[in-house]
Amino acid sequence: MSDAPTTGVLQDDAMDTVAAPLDAPQFLLRAPRRSLAAQGCRARLPAGTTATFAERVARFFAGARPGPALLVGALPFDPDADDALFQPDTLTDTLPAAPGVAPATVADLRAEPSPAAYVQAVADAVTVLRSPGATLHKVVLARSLRVTSLQPVAPTALAARLGQDPNVATYVVPLPDAGAEPAWLVGATPELLVSRRGPLVYSHPLAGSARRCADPAEDARAADALLASTKDHDEHRHVVEAIVAALAPVCEHVEAAARPSLHATASMWHLGTRIQARLKDPSTTVAALVARLHPTPAVCGTPQRLALDTIRSLEPVPRGFYAGAVGWTDAQGDGDWYVAIRCARVQGKQVRLYAGAGVVAGSDPAAELAETAAKFTALLTALGASDVPTT
Repeated sequence: MSDAPTTGVLQDDAMDTVAAPLDAPQFLLRAPRRSLAAQGCRARLPAGTTATFAERVARFFAGARPGPALLVGALPFDPDADDALFQPDTLTDTLPAAPGVAPATVADLRAEPSPAAYVQAVADAVTVLRSPGATLHKVVLARSLRVTSLQPVAPTALAARLGQDPNVATYVVPLPDAGAEPAWLVGATPELLVSRRGPLVYSHPLAGSARRCADPAEDARAADALLASTKDHDEHRHVVEAIVAALAPVCEHVEAAARPSLHATASMWHLGTRIQARLKDPSTTVAALVARLHPTPAVCGTPQRLALDTIRSLEPVPRGFYAGAVGWTDAQGDGDWYVAIRCARVQGKQVRLYAGAGVVAGSDPAAELAETAAKFTALLTALGASDVPTT
């Protein structure tokens, strides 16, 4: 993409571009483990940092509460920032039908930072990673695309378009402090941060990616190259080791495959490792597990605090709830939490897309730019703008 804005027609033949109806779900999750739609807000969880998440959830459920015994919402990327969860008025596992046909809309699209600035940021990070005695081992650097449409974009309609890929969990989450016009986090993530059902714990981290190809032979070559990539295996290893280490103090029988396998979405190949464990203490809640894991090296880096500082110094656009976590937790401590990637912040006519790439000492800045461009594909396609170049 050039540094100049791009304007084009979004050929939108299935996305409702008018505002969501008043009875549309406020929170929507369509996922393999459990799908649910929540409407209305009965009570809000007092906001706080990730470190206090489990304590606040426990305090919330300590007293008798009418309504669904469940909280839904999102955690931001920055563990020191406030989260946004609420108890809905009503809850259903029956999801609404996809919205109908809508006319095309015209959008202005800008890259923030510019592709050249992003490449420079990656190069700066690689210099640090390769320096003698470096203590930073991996950092995930993100960039964004800002889209302006002629008509408001309905979050549930955008999620319906994204949900055509069966290998992702789609979500719509209301965001706090949006001003006069409501704002939403809308996405389709392939990555399970953590799930708890009784004493059983599951996680499916992804790290190491390659763009899929329309030609089957080229697509197979891309998958084989990813499986053979030393750089991508190094990136993935950092994530798996961090999750296993975080679970080990509270779990027994932590099982993770010795080597990752391929995980496919409509637009990307990923290296993935399924992790399963059993809690030592069955009273350990999913909120406590989220607090131990988030943010993982898949979206942040390692060591965590040094990676966070590097991200803050190199990324010009705050992430907000991108690369955070979306999901639910109930009064019994069960729940599902997904890494909030492949997402956009939607507010009326303004849509901001995010994508990141894991940077290690062996990274090539141009290749990381291309990886983020590939990760924009799903959302751009859902917006009807897949023909707009992003590099």
